Amino acid sequence: MTEPLSEPLAEPSTEPSTEPLKIAYSPCPNDTFVFDAWAHGRVPGAPALDVTFADIDITNGMAERGEFDVLKVSYAVLPWVLDDYALLPCGGALGRGCGPLVLTRQPGAGQPLTGKDLAGKTVAVPSERSTAYLLFRLWAAAEVPGGVGEIKVLPFHAIMPAVRDGEVDAGLVIHEARFTYQNYGLHCLADMGEHWEQTTGLPIPLGAIIAKRSLGTERLRELADAARTSVRMAWDDPEASRAYVLEHAQEMDPSVADQHIGLYVNEFTADLGESGYAAVRGLLTRAAAEGLVPPLGPGALDAV
Repeated sequence: MTEPLSEPLAEPSTEPSTEPLKIAYSPCPNDTFVFDAWAHGRVPGAPALDVTFADIDITNGMAERGEFDVLKVSYAVLPWVLDDYALLPCGGALGRGCGPLVLTRQPGAGQPLTGKDLAGKTVAVPSERSTAYLLFRLWAAAEVPGGVGEIKVLPFHAIMPAVRDGEVDAGLVIHEARFTYQNYGLHCLADMGEHWEQTTGLPIPLGAIIAKRSLGTERLRELADAARTSVRMAWDDPEASRAYVLEHAQEMDPSVADQHIGLYVNEFTADLGESGYAAVRGLLTRAAAEGLVPPLGPGALDAV
């Protein structure tokens, strides 16, 4: 089996690209931080980018339809797209202590709520093709006897208000909601990432960067190197990306944006490495065993 692209790659070609690569990623601070240098032409020799901003549930659909050259997607969607796209070994989101949360309204006096209290209840989720949803289903299989009731897909920004207002019994949230849910008077019933880490010992796989296989192996390696360089440039000069981050952070408080970046941009963003690939394989293998995703084909995650 070919080893993953975990070693530093050769410098990308200095030949200019005639057509910008079409790329789609979210306006979340971690993505704009990671891609700022590349998107603004500051990565030497990297191909120009034509950037579209879209939430990850939209980019997942784009990948399934074969749209765009490069995309930020949920790891959960990989089993449906790896025939046409290759996983790049950098630029995505994995980590520790950064998993999705299941939120409920503040419990009353007495015993705190547990997974058993979600049996038969309605839970709002941001997407059924998200990594968060896979982690939730794996947790619920172990912690919610008989399973939850209705799954209601809502836009990410609508989930906490829906829980607060009693429209759903619980909500699965991601991203900066880790830092803001208490502002809605909500209670964290369970941390999906904590459950994953305790049961596997692996980092939490969240979002992946994929690129079309039709670009060819050499081009894919250049893209991986450009993404890795863009990450390192952002770390070397965090202020350089600040205007870009805050421009697209959807009125997010700057301190929350900083927390978001600190949590989701880490050593796995620069290079998945052995444990990163193990986490991705572990998630998708477990999810396939539960019938949540198709099984990966042989060599689907091999280096390109």
